[in-house]
Amino acid sequence: MNNRMELRFDALAENEAFSRMVISAFLVQVNPTMSVVSEVRTAVSEAVTNAIVHGYAGTTGTVVLRAQIESDQAVIEVEDYGCGIADVQKAMQPFYTSHPEQERTGIGFSLMQSFMDGVSVTSSPGSGTLVRMTKRLEA
Repeated sequence: MNNRMELRFDALAENEAFSRMVISAFLVQVNPTMSVVSEVRTAVSEAVTNAIVHGYAGTTGTVVLRAQIESDQAVIEVEDYGCGIADVQKAMQPFYTSHPEQERTGIGFSLMQSFMDGVSVTSSPGSGTLVRMTKRLEA
């Protein structure tokens, strides 16, 4: 089965839970295991939270959630048009946070990498960030 969707929503903390529900509903069509759904939900939650907290840092903006099922895998993208990341490699280091005053743990990218089969981040300061994740789907 091949299918895709795209959803745009405001960069509000309330929409992080909404994004988890949307990705769960999208994945249901391929009858994934609960473990797969839980792992994808967590990764999407982390990516959306990063877009809201770090991408827009208290300003308004839009987050785009895209998902595609390509035979035996899901490809998920979370994109923002916010401030971007100057040093992606540094940002992806475990426990790195650009907001230590907010008691952020700095494990968002680490969680995404541990739950997904592939994670890539493309970003440019002033232009936003695109997080692309892949996950094999179990029958």
